[in-house]
Amino acid sequence: MNHWLVKSEPFKYSWDKFLSDGRTFWDGVRNYQARNNLRAMAEGDLVLWYHSNEGKEVVGIAKVVKTAYQDPTTEDPNWVVVDLSPVETLKKTVTLETIKADPFLKDIGLVRQGRLSVMSVKLEEFDRILELGS
Repeated sequence: MNHWLVKSEPFKYSWDKFLSDGRTFWDGVRNYQARNNLRAMAEGDLVLWYHSNEGKEVVGIAKVVKTAYQDPTTEDPNWVVVDLSPVETLKKTVTLETIKADPFLKDIGLVRQGRLSVMSVKLEEFDRILELGS
């Protein structure tokens, strides 16, 4: 199993909306590195849900329920989506400030490649964020 982090601007698609919907496809990715990360996702992989711009915090855990397929919002075959479903809301959000201040997370992609919308996360980083969010 691999672990990931996806970013969503809460005014566009929030964690609460995701919980209400119960499932969504992750679309709008137009960066090749992020697209490659979507292609690498497997069913059952766990995903940290990060609110970007507003809040700047990890708010929950999702899982991949369908692997990469053609993005239905474009006819361009270069772009794909995956389906996600919610697993759990964190007891307390884990802010970017908290992540940056934690020496254990100093190399996490969220800090190193802040603009990337879909990124892999090491199991140890994933577990640390869950610990901070409990």
